This record gives sequence, C-alpha cells and structure tokens, in this order.
Amino acid sequence: AWWNFGSLLGLCLGVQIVTGLFLAMHYAPHIDLAFNSVIHICRDVNYGWLLRTLHANGASFFFICLYMHVGRGLYYSSYNLILTWTMGVIILFMVMATAFLGYVLPWGQM
Repeated sequence: AWWNFGSLLGLCLGVQIVTGLFLAMHYAPHIDLAFNSVIHICRDVNYGWLLRTLHANGASFFFICLYMHVGRGLYYSSYNLILTWTMGVIILFMVMATAFLGYVLPWGQM
C-alpha cells in the first residue's frame, strides 16, 4: 500500500500525457478561440468529453498520489538522503508549475 505511490504516479503521468496530446490536437491556443475549442472538444470530438474529464480528474489524482508519496518520505525520514530529497522537491515545484500552466490554458473553462 505505502510503496505503490511511485508506480501510481508513473501511471497517472502516462494517462496525463496521452490525454493531453489528444486534447492538444483539437485545442486552439488563442484568447478568442480557446472557449470555442473547449466546447468543440466536448461536443463534436468523439469521446472528447471523456478525454477532458480523464485529464482534469487525472491531474487531481496525480497530486493526491504525489502528496502521499511525499508524506511517506517524511514519515520514513527519507529527507536524510539530501540529493534524493532535493531532486524530489525540485520535481515537485516543476509539477506544480506545469499544473498551473495547464489550469490556465483553457481560460477558466474547466
């Protein structure tokens, strides 16, 4: 149970990449077209609503697993491994920045 969070993170990352690529095929990154492209994905693309839902909820599940992974590291004093812990914190901040950019991408049409 405690040791599965790294594997779940890898699975979630794979799902996020695949659904993100499929969503990017139909997304228009322009302030005037972003809303309509999100509507187009949900209504006109086959299973676009499912891809969008999987992508949005997958990000939440990814962060749940990520925080559990960090919590396990704190519980077992893994922060004593300085290089490993530092790299983990850097990756955590990079993931948070990526999630923020992914959140603002559809211009609030979540």
